[in-house]
Amino acid sequence: MAITEIEPEELKARRRAGEDIFLLDVREPDEVAEWAFPGSVNIPLGQLGARTGELPTDRPIVVACRSGARSASATEALSRGGWSAQNLAGGAIAWVSTEEAGPGSS
Repeated sequence: MAITEIEPEELKARRRAGEDIFLLDVREPDEVAEWAFPGSVNIPLGQLGARTGELPTDRPIVVACRSGARSASATEALSRGGWSAQNLAGGAIAWVSTEEAGPGSS
């Protein structure tokens, strides 16, 4: 199954425009403690299967991790399970690099 990806800039723009997007961070708690995605919910990838009841079914989900690999796996599983899910391309690394791009980029 092919997964759908969203670029950090597009996600930020859609959130600024008021779109209600659930940002799911599948990194481990120690990674989140170092830096957290603004407005995200953390459910580590290893716990996701047991915690799907915490996920919304009425709005899009964007799944994020450090580089986009773990979140791609989670996105594929969620999509197979019926959720509307997209992978955050490049993960936290790409997100932070867009913040360094200059004013108005976050």
